Amino acid sequence: MAHAQTDSLNTTKKEAHFPEIKGYVGLVHPLYTWSSDGNTYNFKDSYIVGNPWGINIWKSKKVGVTFEFTPFVRTDSKTSKLSNFLFHPGILYRLGHDFILIGRVAYETSGRFGFTPIINKIYWRGEATNLFAAILLPTRFGNDHAPSVTVAFQFGIGF
Repeated sequence: MAHAQTDSLNTTKKEAHFPEIKGYVGLVHPLYTWSSDGNTYNFKDSYIVGNPWGINIWKSKKVGVTFEFTPFVRTDSKTSKLSNFLFHPGILYRLGHDFILIGRVAYETSGRFGFTPIINKIYWRGEATNLFAAILLPTRFGNDHAPSVTVAFQFGIGF
């Protein structure tokens, strides 16, 4: 049975109980994509931004599963529209020092599929929330397009 720990000021510290369920929301910015069909920069002719919403279920202090849903909006000088929707389940592994390694599979409404390795870092922890940033390498295949690799930046708030 887990017991609360007390520090020298006699205040109670919470001890984590597993499974532990956490949520988050953020913004993801694809920066550059490499493909034999041609390399592309975000921000050049259009701007694409994603809005990931997710649930992390920590099975232990080190390992968990994650489910993410991300709509992407594309805007240019003529139009703005929802351009893609991504279902992004995966595995979480805490590396220590507030770093998390995330491996996700990707299923897109655009017909593309693949995987996304992610390194996530928590930069600030509050009582009920945290702020994080991540570097992503989405790798995609399918839908009659050449395979592609993108570097992307994500930041958000966990709760």
